Amino acid sequence: MRAVLLLVFPLVTVAAPAQLSRAPATEVAVFAGGCFWGVDAVFKHVRGVVRVVSGYSGGSAATAHYGVVSTHTTGHAESVEVTFDPTQVSYGDLLRVFFTVAHDPTELNRQGPDEGPQYRSAVFYANDGQRRAAAGYIARLERDHVFDRPIVTEVVPLVRFYPAEEYHQNYLARHPDQPYIVYNDLPKLARLQERLPELYRP
Repeated sequence: MRAVLLLVFPLVTVAAPAQLSRAPATEVAVFAGGCFWGVDAVFKHVRGVVRVVSGYSGGSAATAHYGVVSTHTTGHAESVEVTFDPTQVSYGDLLRVFFTVAHDPTELNRQGPDEGPQYRSAVFYANDGQRRAAAGYIARLERDHVFDRPIVTEVVPLVRFYPAEEYHQNYLARHPDQPYIVYNDLPKLARLQERLPELYRP
């Protein structure tokens, strides 16, 4: 009787290109809502946010420096650039955070103790989808009379974002006991956890 040699090969499954492991695509949103220290801290505690950078939007590169921006003459607004994973948090969710806890959208050219156009409320949209989402969200807030005063938030195109000086980055986490932070910004984190617990992360 003739022996028959059977060769058994392991089953190998080749993933289709769409199944290959890769880093999730991220998107960027830019918001201005007063001093960037507190707005930065709020978005750093939002689920799905990958990175937050404090900086300046609305003016030129030549004057995107704190000392010059503080003269109220450059056109910049203190802003935060929020990089997020849209599979975990939507742009609409970020708008909820911005208008609900990050700042007061009815204050014109100021926030709390800070005054001047660099502290104005603004959504800097990166594309038409963001523009429509922001304009629609503001319209709903006004229709539902969520605020006692008119919303003054600008919805304007994002031309450039300029990161602020290093000492402004992650400021709340590095100076949690500073009086300005204690009175103005830590309450924002508390409101985020209280009002939007589904979006909060420690």
